[in-house]
Amino acid sequence: EVEREISFRTECGLYYSYYKQMLQAPTLMQGFHGLIYDNKTESMRTINLLQRMNIYQEVFLSILYRVLPIQKYIEPVYFYIYTLFGLQAMYVTALYITSWLLSGTWLSGLLAAFWYVTNRIDTTRVEFTIPLRENWALPFFAIQIAAITYFLRPNLQPLSQRLTLLAIFISTFLFSLTWQFNQFMMLMQALVLFILDSLDMLPAVKVTWLYGIQLTGLFLVCILQFFNSMILGSLLISFNLSVLIARKLQKILNLKSDEHIFKFLKAKFGFGATRDFDANLYLCEEAFGLLPFNTFERLSDTLLFYAYIFVLSITVIAALAVAFHNLSDSTNQQSMYKTGEYRIGLKPETAYNLIHTILFGFLALSTMRMKYLWTSHMCVFASFGLCSPEIWELLLKLIHLYNPKRICIMRYSVPILILLYLCYKFWPGMMDELSELREFYDPDTVELMNWIKKAVFAGSMQLLAGVKLCTGRTLTNHPHYEDNSLRERTKAVYQIYAKRAPEEVHALLRSFGTDYVILEDSICYERRHRRGCRLRDLLDIANGHMMDGPGKNDPDLKLAGHPRFCEEIKRNLPPYTAYFTRVFQNKTFHVYKLSRNK
Repeated sequence: EVEREISFRTECGLYYSYYKQMLQAPTLMQGFHGLIYDNKTESMRTINLLQRMNIYQEVFLSILYRVLPIQKYIEPVYFYIYTLFGLQAMYVTALYITSWLLSGTWLSGLLAAFWYVTNRIDTTRVEFTIPLRENWALPFFAIQIAAITYFLRPNLQPLSQRLTLLAIFISTFLFSLTWQFNQFMMLMQALVLFILDSLDMLPAVKVTWLYGIQLTGLFLVCILQFFNSMILGSLLISFNLSVLIARKLQKILNLKSDEHIFKFLKAKFGFGATRDFDANLYLCEEAFGLLPFNTFERLSDTLLFYAYIFVLSITVIAALAVAFHNLSDSTNQQSMYKTGEYRIGLKPETAYNLIHTILFGFLALSTMRMKYLWTSHMCVFASFGLCSPEIWELLLKLIHLYNPKRICIMRYSVPILILLYLCYKFWPGMMDELSELREFYDPDTVELMNWIKKAVFAGSMQLLAGVKLCTGRTLTNHPHYEDNSLRERTKAVYQIYAKRAPEEVHALLRSFGTDYVILEDSICYERRHRRGCRLRDLLDIANGHMMDGPGKNDPDLKLAGHPRFCEEIKRNLPPYTAYFTRVFQNKTFHVYKLSRNK
């Protein structure tokens, strides 16, 4: 069981630990009380986990497991995993439906689903980070996009429109409830609606409904999360209220929960260098860097990228033509919309998906972690275009080869040929991959978890999430970084990898009630990142100290007055043994007990 649990790395283990905690509680009410008044996740602090983190899905799943008669047939961990994999099936189904709605043929949906699977390295990471919040949220986001695509169709029956609005509301609410970054994704969605509304490409009444649903869903989540300040002060609420009221309201709150995100964005896009520890922690992670070029090589190998650029180019040309026409002759445009005569395939639902894919494309290009929002929609958009009669009609007219029969031939033959190519090239490999059975192997971490007793532990965020899951012990810090005081606490704990005096480190750790500190050689002697991006370098810069090793330092950085703590403590010199006693050691970890009388 420990080996299973430590396979949930970093925040994945933290989130899963609350599912485990709810299952182990004597009653559901005691389980809820333990989440609302939690004093183990952050030592010497009692926090409301339902307010701080998006863990209602773990609560719901634990209740489901307790009340259903399935305990004899499936273990809790597999119930959790299979539920998430089931959600991914809903995800692919939503992509299938969206593509079908846009193109009018099921063949487009089949191609979208097949592209999603063959490009799974770039479309999802659920197979190795199962409990991540995005793996819960993105299926609902895909369902929402499918429902919006249908809602934007003209001449819907009143009953169909009401049911579609209900589907949009439920999926928006669940998406917002399951991911802390929902507000930033929906802000981009609101920008899509604003752009298309400004260009008279969408009916104003439907846009107003969608703004209202976003606000209502977010307010409901805010209530369930005990009026979380990060939601109350979100840019999405300010933006949507400004659009609805002024068709301008700017809401300003004194917030610090998400200020690290804005510091990161400021530094990332070149608005001045920063020595801020939190911003640099993000900047130096590959996942928050630019999208690597080899992503396009992989997407091209399945022909997805070529098809996407082809469809995007034609649709952008069509959009520019329609936008210019609408801005120059708005009266005629309105009559065109009412009669459903949007030419060259730029129906309202097509226009929405076009701007959606462009904005999320820019997001993915700037931040690799966000590529999963773009690449899945890329599958939908490319498959729609290849099966769309409007796209082929425009292209054949441009090259003077227009003929209704040719349109029919192209919209079916091209997708079928691509599907045959994908089956020939990738099917054997997928079958081999499905037949593989792998085992997680990390004996050093297993040994550490089995050793740990009742105490308060300090260490890296990633490791402590595993400690919480496997042992239930009290922590000083953890990977859920959306809290200003926790970020300050994490920076203080990380001084164990900086150049600080033993008495200073001891005082910092004891201020958080720490009994034991875990040092990791993989951090102390890190080589994975370049100089300037290693954790010890970030700490040196933040502390005003010169970095180790050959290379340049900023002129105002100074030599530290003490050696690096994580290296020097292993020499067992008197200044260190007076404060710290080594109680556990293996090839990877060193655990020291803090003296209490200093």
